[in-house]
Amino acid sequence: MVRGLDHIVVAVKDLESAGQAWSDLGFTVTPENRHSWGTANRLVQLDGFFVELLGVADQDLIFEGSEEVFSFGAFNRDFLTRREGTSMLVLDSADPQKDRDDFRKAGLKLYEPFSFERTANLSDGSKVQVAFDLTFLSDPLAPEIGYFTCRNRFPQNFWKDAFQSHANGASTVRAVYLVAGDPSDHHEFFGGFTGQREMRATSLGLEVKTARGTISVLTPSAYASLVGADAAAQITGPLPQIVALEIGCKGLAERKTVPANHLNGLTLILSPQ
Repeated sequence: MVRGLDHIVVAVKDLESAGQAWSDLGFTVTPENRHSWGTANRLVQLDGFFVELLGVADQDLIFEGSEEVFSFGAFNRDFLTRREGTSMLVLDSADPQKDRDDFRKAGLKLYEPFSFERTANLSDGSKVQVAFDLTFLSDPLAPEIGYFTCRNRFPQNFWKDAFQSHANGASTVRAVYLVAGDPSDHHEFFGGFTGQREMRATSLGLEVKTARGTISVLTPSAYASLVGADAAAQITGPLPQIVALEIGCKGLAERKTVPANHLNGLTLILSPQ
């Protein structure tokens, strides 16, 4: 079973201004939602994939993690002490137990299962319940990145046509880009994480085709060739990092790159569809 891209988490210090930045680019951004463990989010929904803009709303509610228990709130709180940017990469899940079995067989580091429900605020002011089963894991070669799979238990309450209609024509996730000193170091992890053992490896990097979109792990020079030297120069901190997201947009005439300093550390590539 090959898993597909589900969402990315973009950790931000000011959730309202981050949402406004995406709105200014023609995206529809959901109202704010709260987690019981102290974080808050606003979402940008596409066709089966979303961007989660995430901020810390209440430090006192965040619980600390351990070797066995992953703390989503603490991970993103600590990430924000270093920088803003894309902190987590998430794949979809049809069966959390199968995910766990697969990850164990692949020798990946697992944490205890985690499930939760929350209230989702809709654009008309109404509220619905949503619930998710999360399977957290980590790559010791990428301590700055969090990984998990996500099963959506009430997709009919989560996915809304109004949230997936964007003035800029955004529709489909094309790719998530990471930069690593040696992309080949992450071959085994991404093979186990995605379930995709067939991947393209070149001197420029590693390309993994998932069931929804591509994960591309590039060298710094290959990434500079993709987005330009100025945009690539905005990367700060240790590698590997999640650095860019490519979205297919209906009606777009030519490719457009929005540099990371406009979107809280994430470079956005808008491509014609």
